[in-house]
Amino acid sequence: MLRKRTNSIRPNLLKKMDAYWRAANYLSVGQIYLYDNPLLKTPLTRAHIKPRLLGHWGTTPGLNFIYVHLNRIIKAHDLNMIYITGPGHGGPGLVANAYLEGTYSEVYPDVSQDEQGMQGLFKQFSFPGGIPSHVAPETPGSIHEGGELGYSLSHAYGAVFDNPDLIAACVVGDGEAETGPLATSWHSNKFLNPVTDGVVLPILHLNGYKIANPTVLARISHSELEQLFRGYGYAPYFVEGHDPRTMHRLMATTLDTVVNEIQRIKTGARRNGTTQRPRWPMIVL
Repeated sequence: MLRKRTNSIRPNLLKKMDAYWRAANYLSVGQIYLYDNPLLKTPLTRAHIKPRLLGHWGTTPGLNFIYVHLNRIIKAHDLNMIYITGPGHGGPGLVANAYLEGTYSEVYPDVSQDEQGMQGLFKQFSFPGGIPSHVAPETPGSIHEGGELGYSLSHAYGAVFDNPDLIAACVVGDGEAETGPLATSWHSNKFLNPVTDGVVLPILHLNGYKIANPTVLARISHSELEQLFRGYGYAPYFVEGHDPRTMHRLMATTLDTVVNEIQRIKTGARRNGTTQRPRWPMIVL
């Protein structure tokens, strides 16, 4: 059962979350670029940089931002939640967070939480004999690879069917959202039973670009985007801005609101036998 919380987020907690986010960003950019010198103890030279760069920075700060906020909401509301990332080449973010929280070193003891382990973490990413640039099966917690765009939302819904206490937070890239499979997957909310199934929380990562071009959803107006997702049957919550401090507070507040709304819908269906199809929440980031 979800625990309803309405308390405001403590400034000290937001400060710690921001530090965690920045640490995850450093670990992510290190995987993409660094072959050596993981703590930058000496001046950076060309010899420290990988000769071939794979894995995209663009989606990664957003994935890390979402990750730390989902961690907070899991603890605050005692949630059973998984995190599915659709944006391709966002692998460094998920690997960074698994490493930062200690899970990666538990699974792969040779990638230890020290300078030597960090160097191994950085070197192995998108490197011969290392790990892929996507959230591959060997990434702890992964059920969605992400190398072929368009299937994240269908995997998320598949995970929650007949799994009533699970919430699948699914990040959809705005470039990924233009693929046929993903565009159709938005309708999967119509098959959810609030009593016997879990919940999918789609998070549209609207950072404006796909691999090399602007995205359609980032170029339409706010009202048109809202109407689009209301037409799909969702209740969209917008978290918008550029200042990290403001965005941390907005995201935390929005997630509390969304989780309480999920609780209200599921409680109404289970206790009161509500039969009307609910309008499930989603987030546009």
